[in-house]
Amino acid sequence: MIHAFVCRCFPIIKRFPLLPAMAFCMAGMAMAGGNGIETSIGKTEGAGASLLPTFMGEAVVTSQIADKVSIVDLHAMKVVGEIDVSGKPAGVAVSPDRTRAYVTTPQAGELVVIGFPSRKIMKRIKVGNGPVGVGVNPVSGVIYVADWYDHTLTVIDPVSLEVTGLVKVGKSPSGVAVTPDGKTVLTADRDSHSISVIDTQSLKRVRSITVGNRPFGLTIDARGKMAYTANVKSNDVSIVDIASGELVATVPVGRRPYGVALAGGYAFSSDQYASSVSVIDLKSRKVIKTIEVGEYPEGIVASPDGRFVYVACWDENTLMRIKVVGLAVDARVEVADGPRAFGAFLR
Repeated sequence: MIHAFVCRCFPIIKRFPLLPAMAFCMAGMAMAGGNGIETSIGKTEGAGASLLPTFMGEAVVTSQIADKVSIVDLHAMKVVGEIDVSGKPAGVAVSPDRTRAYVTTPQAGELVVIGFPSRKIMKRIKVGNGPVGVGVNPVSGVIYVADWYDHTLTVIDPVSLEVTGLVKVGKSPSGVAVTPDGKTVLTADRDSHSISVIDTQSLKRVRSITVGNRPFGLTIDARGKMAYTANVKSNDVSIVDIASGELVATVPVGRRPYGVALAGGYAFSSDQYASSVSVIDLKSRKVIKTIEVGEYPEGIVASPDGRFVYVACWDENTLMRIKVVGLAVDARVEVADGPRAFGAFLR
């Protein structure tokens, strides 16, 4: 059932039976626009420091129940378009040039390619039996799709839009993230309680790193040094040194963390069962604040300028904006039913 890619398993199974039921609850991922200490182009920042030029783009929000993708103008915080995408859209990533969005449809077993500015579906690509997370190589544009049922990472050429490779990873891969240099791709392997580290040139799995219990969301910092997983079962965030494979810290957060975003010297964890976002100070590696948001916050991502964090709240059908300076919600917008926004959903 598709809402095995949702967390509130028991109410949603009754409300929306789709695929064979899985007795678990999960979480999502987000690639942040900075590592909280550096911005995405490597300039040192703090919570009150000068930032990059203001980002005034769009959010591409997948909504599973509605079978839609909502396009949100982030300057106006207003929905400016909706795209019908059958197959229960869940994961999302954006091409390096921002002219395409790649959306996974777990029920259909496809990757859907959406073009911009037309907001039209360009192609639907068969990718396996349960595509969930999707990531894009920031250098080559190559697309990587995690398949929950097949325990694989599918590799897709961005020009031909054809499958060019398949990598065996751990059990039930979900989140996907790529280092800024494009040399390494990671998957969060939920049922292996680990991260797979894959060389993008050889397409070889070079390492498996044990993290918390049931990792789902996965984020890499702007330097490509540290990875962060949201561990849905152990209610914590794992911080991992990618090169050494060392688990350097485990930070307890709220119940059922879904994903992690990085900005302003903080990591932000969307905690589904707590209806809140935990704010982790990256120096002390401790939660310093809890921000109340809508019910069942899931997909979470930071804007490239480091000013805002955006979180999709499934049960309230909203996208909420958190201001990094002040650590408070300052805007919200209603989107289509069942927003998941599992991935790097800003363009």
